[in-house]
Amino acid sequence: LEDSDPDKFIADMGAEALYRLLSRLTLDELSFFLRHKANTETSQQRKNEALKRLRVVEAFRISKNVNKPEWMIIKVVPVIPPELRPLVPLDGGRFATSDLNDLYRRVIIRNNRLKRLIEIKAPEVILRNEKRMLQEAVDSLFDNSRKANAVKTDGNRPLKSLSDSLKGKQGRFRQNLLGKRVDYSARSVIVVGPELNLHECGLPKEMAAELYKPFIIRKLIERGIVKTVKSAKKIVDRKDPVVWDILENVLKGHPVLLNRAPTLHRLG
Repeated sequence: LEDSDPDKFIADMGAEALYRLLSRLTLDELSFFLRHKANTETSQQRKNEALKRLRVVEAFRISKNVNKPEWMIIKVVPVIPPELRPLVPLDGGRFATSDLNDLYRRVIIRNNRLKRLIEIKAPEVILRNEKRMLQEAVDSLFDNSRKANAVKTDGNRPLKSLSDSLKGKQGRFRQNLLGKRVDYSARSVIVVGPELNLHECGLPKEMAAELYKPFIIRKLIERGIVKTVKSAKKIVDRKDPVVWDILENVLKGHPVLLNRAPTLHRLG
């Protein structure tokens, strides 16, 4: 099509296209459109969909420049520490490795191959195919269980991805965090709280002061109330009134992950 043709369009694919579209979003206009749609829509299902989208848009609008829609597309893949994906030496000079290492290796190989193709200015059709393969490798790294063509071992077993290491009874949360003592955790007797909302839980003041001690100490130093960590600890241990004021502010930005034992169900 000619440049002046009104039907001319640019076709794109993958995360690049999504990133470009998200960066062009005008949140104020989208919010107005969704509000109008929610008010005028006759179908309850479409009305609920508009309200659901509106909640996300409003969350971005409230945060203003702190969060942007295009930031939902990650550009850098996080690599977990080696201790969580060990390489164990076996007899005979062989090694037993974590499935995650294989999945990371696939991402690195395809990323380097794409980099070389870009450097030699390969045709666009080859670059697109390589980008698609890289995206598939990243998808497998994050969640390999949902894919029909999951990456498998020589024994035809699907490799365990990052999401597999988090979910279930043997996952990081239930096995490691809820199963033993860790920092920023506490155990207590559960009681009723009629004044609390469904999404709220109450913490005993003494327990909260101990749990959030590092945050309180930092705020005491930032405000110039104390100059050293040692003197800040003394104030926290004495439970001075300023401690409770700081604790209230700290709690607003730190949600609580609550578990009521025994956790017998996956939704527990």
